[in-house]
Amino acid sequence: MSTYSVRSGDTLSAIAQRYHTTVGALAQANGIKNPNLILAGQKLTVPGGGSAPSAGAGSYTVRSGDTLSGIAQRHGTTVSALAQANGIRNPDFIQVGQKLSIPGKGGASAPSAPASGGSYTVRSGDTLSGIAQRYGTTVSALAQANGISNPNLIQVGQKLRVPAGDHYQPAPSKPSTGGAGPVTGPGNEPGSKGGVSLAQLRRIMPNLSQAKAEQYLPHVNRAMAEAGINTPKRQAAFLAQLAHESGEFRYMEEIASGAAYEGRRDLGNTQPGDGVRFKGRGPIQLTGRSNYRAAGQALGIDLENNPKRAADPDVGFRTAAWFWNSRNLNQYADAGNFREVTRRINGGYNGLASREAYYQRALDVLG
Repeated sequence: MSTYSVRSGDTLSAIAQRYHTTVGALAQANGIKNPNLILAGQKLTVPGGGSAPSAGAGSYTVRSGDTLSGIAQRHGTTVSALAQANGIRNPDFIQVGQKLSIPGKGGASAPSAPASGGSYTVRSGDTLSGIAQRYGTTVSALAQANGISNPNLIQVGQKLRVPAGDHYQPAPSKPSTGGAGPVTGPGNEPGSKGGVSLAQLRRIMPNLSQAKAEQYLPHVNRAMAEAGINTPKRQAAFLAQLAHESGEFRYMEEIASGAAYEGRRDLGNTQPGDGVRFKGRGPIQLTGRSNYRAAGQALGIDLENNPKRAADPDVGFRTAAWFWNSRNLNQYADAGNFREVTRRINGGYNGLASREAYYQRALDVLG
């Protein structure tokens, strides 16, 4: 037997594969009831004592449970380098049995940041957040400078204007209007904070992969800015609840079919098929026709006729912010009353220990 110290971004399945064992064996050896919940710094006993593969160039066959970020970490390279070497456009989409070429340690080197702005041509595997990080700017600044409405949609070969890092100020968010539970908030009140960083998000949610964090972070920050979730206390409470409710952004749609909600007039499900049509979606699950209608009116999106949009990150995090403000949760977060935040989201205190653990970690990370 050997031991392993969990690092940020690790999953139990990736560790099992790395040491040529199984998730079941690891879970049993360490008394883990939920294989999806391991914490950075946790010491694991590894049955069998296999050794991890060495870093460097070569090939790798994707196995069940793999993520591109996990493979990159395992082989001492980066997600961008792996994606570029294998022509992968979407780092979140790899298939079991797919053969990957592993570039040499560290992969392709990133270009140096221009001192006063410049241009960049998008390559396979790039993300806007990765490019922003590389050039010392922000996703919002890049999006604004290039007229990009959806930060997740950039094209290989697209030419981007790169604003000068610290001197470029992104435009303020446009407030939403109308409907119950407005998502607009006092974004410029004294002491308000900006969004969280990629590193902070992954420290709060240690099982969130690098690729997923890069994909979701712009939408999380935009939703928090809209909703006035702009202080460490508010952000910690919001992110802690989202982490628990969605399994660290693993679930953006309810696993069940939604048939159990059929005929639920309290949810506004009055038409045949409404249960399945308006099943839970988003990191705080929006459920029922009436809630889809109300959230859609507040956000200016026709969710009643396009309910699946609620599972998309550009909408799902905004519906979570709408829900948050519809229950005046900023005031309870300001008071440090996390139990009341939980009660108003859950209707009770289910999973309170898990929520509180995320909350304490988030407070530690965000200060």
